[in-house]
Amino acid sequence: QVQLVESGGGSAQAGGSLSLSCAASGFPYSSNCVGWFRGKVREGVAAIYTGTGDTLYADSVKGRFTISHDNAKNTVYLQMNSLKPEDTGTYYCAAVPGSAGRCRGLRKEMFGYWGQGTQVTVSS
Repeated sequence: QVQLVESGGGSAQAGGSLSLSCAASGFPYSSNCVGWFRGKVREGVAAIYTGTGDTLYADSVKGRFTISHDNAKNTVYLQMNSLKPEDTGTYYCAAVPGSAGRCRGLRKEMFGYWGQGTQVTVSS
């Protein structure tokens, strides 16, 4: 059973930084696509294919957010810099086990496994 547990988040001032972690377990494959989404609409933020390190980013976060992974810890990170109030929301970690060799986009419908979410609040 795939399980995803987010941690980190919290509150920051605009221009500040926060870091999120997603601890994953139960994957049937050694390489997977893991992404971050936010808000009630589950807007895609970033994704990484853990087999190659290839990444995808939403235009709204390019240059500000960095997704990375540590395979030894089965953990995916999201470093968020230059935060804006519009970055506020619940952030969810999601995964596509295997994903046929790469992440294929940031549409929430592609991701079948989800964490419980962690809150990020950015004040102006």
